[in-house]
Amino acid sequence: MQRDYIKNYENQSITSDLDSNTALFREIFAKDDILRVRYIDPGGDIRAKCVLLFMDGMVNISLLDNSIVRPLVMAKEVRGSENAADFIAERILFSAEVTKSGDLYALLRGLLYGDSVLLVEGCDSALIANTKGWRTRGISEPSDERVLRGPREGFDEAAMFSVAMLRRKLQTPDLCVEMVRLGRRSDTNCFICYLGSLASPRIVRELKHRIEKLDMDGVLDVNYIAECIRDHPHSLFKTTGTTERPDIVAAGLLEGRVALILDGTPSVMTLPYLFSENFQSDDDYYLNYAQAAVGRILRYLCFFLSILIPGLYLALTYHNSFLLPTPLAISITAARAGVPFSSTVECLLLILVFEILKETGLRMPQGVGHALSIVGGLVIGQAAVEARLVSAPMLIVVAFSGIAGLMIPRLTGAVTYLRLFIVIMARLAGCTGCITAMLIIAAQLLTMESFGVDYTGDLLELDLQGQKDIFMRAPWWTMRRRPFFNHNKIRRGGGR
Repeated sequence: MQRDYIKNYENQSITSDLDSNTALFREIFAKDDILRVRYIDPGGDIRAKCVLLFMDGMVNISLLDNSIVRPLVMAKEVRGSENAADFIAERILFSAEVTKSGDLYALLRGLLYGDSVLLVEGCDSALIANTKGWRTRGISEPSDERVLRGPREGFDEAAMFSVAMLRRKLQTPDLCVEMVRLGRRSDTNCFICYLGSLASPRIVRELKHRIEKLDMDGVLDVNYIAECIRDHPHSLFKTTGTTERPDIVAAGLLEGRVALILDGTPSVMTLPYLFSENFQSDDDYYLNYAQAAVGRILRYLCFFLSILIPGLYLALTYHNSFLLPTPLAISITAARAGVPFSSTVECLLLILVFEILKETGLRMPQGVGHALSIVGGLVIGQAAVEARLVSAPMLIVVAFSGIAGLMIPRLTGAVTYLRLFIVIMARLAGCTGCITAMLIIAAQLLTMESFGVDYTGDLLELDLQGQKDIFMRAPWWTMRRRPFFNHNKIRRGGGR
């Protein structure tokens, strides 16, 4: 039998022989040098030797000494007829959380997650004490989700801390937190969080069903899960959301969504995820509603400008130039004089250069990346125009398209592909090609779902109440109904 998966130790138990139990753990971790084995001869009338097992670097040594080692060594209590393990757990140890188990699988799981295991002579059960104490990054504001006003905290890589941060936001017993294990080798803790009275039982069941079908060696980030369980996995538009902000997750749960917190990553997955969420910003709910409404309208406008402007410019200059005013057509023609490439090649090259500069700016250290993006764009653009490699109007069009796309960071990947798709369609059929491309994109969006919820259902709602947090953010006192996918009759405010 393979012994490299922890699940291979299920349905196995330890014995009452202390030496054989210790030898078993030494054999399992024969090539793991961070396992620590401490032999303890307890004081008092315990009359049973003990062996303490823990992983160095994953426990709080001070807590271990004060709650387990010191109480055992300095024990003076007199044991009656009760089992030695029960006596130690109830009368000796100071640890706040002590469980008793003879299951080898449970003991290994606790040991690998920062708990300490105490083997007691003559007992076929061991004690698992909570002594977790690994270092964490600490609470800080997510660099990619900074806000002008509002909370400055983000999730931590330790899932337990992330769950605690979420519970601090939602101090209600209605918050349900269910744990599952993912990954044959990583055996990673995963927490499914939702509000029992608001979340759809169908969505929760569907999520659990899809997770149960996962068969992976290791799960290190929520994207591992998202790619396997999301609807339309080949679509450019994502149907599961991710965030590192507890306030955003808490707000989603209050609308009836479900969150997935994975140990080892600060990113939290939320679902169902709708198309309109791509245009919502964290600042929308911390600034005045009038200011937030303007920002949201601009994001919708920038989405269409970003994907449409290069293709539309190409269509008007290559196929449908008669639609342009005569002075503008003459100006564009004069600017293109001496450029060796066709308009299509020129457009594609500029889009490629812009994407290279953007990606380089993201991957470089923050200070260097900003300087490279700004200086590189100015220098390369100016030099290319002066060398007559590209025309100034095309450079302006592509640059404006790229800048508009930065307004919607959640659609960055999709915008790049859609822009190229519309450029190709415009080259083939002019304005007719642009219209056809937009219809194809709209048709795809209208047929998509996220865990059984219509992906664009909120955009098509005719009810005024359902539109108060879509194209603009209405005042809080007017938004009394939750999103359309939440059929629960409990309102946001104003009673039932």
